[in-house]
Amino acid sequence: MRIFKTKAFVRFMTREHIGDDQLWEAVERAEKGLVDANLGGGVIKQRIARPGEGKSGGYRAIVVLRRGERGFFVHGFAKNDQGNIKKNEVKAFKKLASELLSYRDDQIRDVLKNGTLVEVKEL
Repeated sequence: MRIFKTKAFVRFMTREHIGDDQLWEAVERAEKGLVDANLGGGVIKQRIARPGEGKSGGYRAIVVLRRGERGFFVHGFAKNDQGNIKKNEVKAFKKLASELLSYRDDQIRDVLKNGTLVEVKEL
């Protein structure tokens, strides 16, 4: 399993003091079928706990996921900053999922090289 994050998600993580270990934990839960919300088209919403607190009042991450292969953290937000994901946002995430999940290994290598995506190192 390989996990990636967008530059925007890296900025969110840095601002909110979220570690890569929390991303792995979110993906491991999803791999076990523990998905907080399946938005369809390879897009899920997973909870991420605030450091030192629980998941219920914490953060939400939009993850493009193909179980057993790849996960892409594409959007993050605090629950108190944003409620539900709007229909037009879900549509955009599904379109992005279609693109990201179709990447060949050489395309992933290219976007890693140019900094569009950052790989989350396995713990």
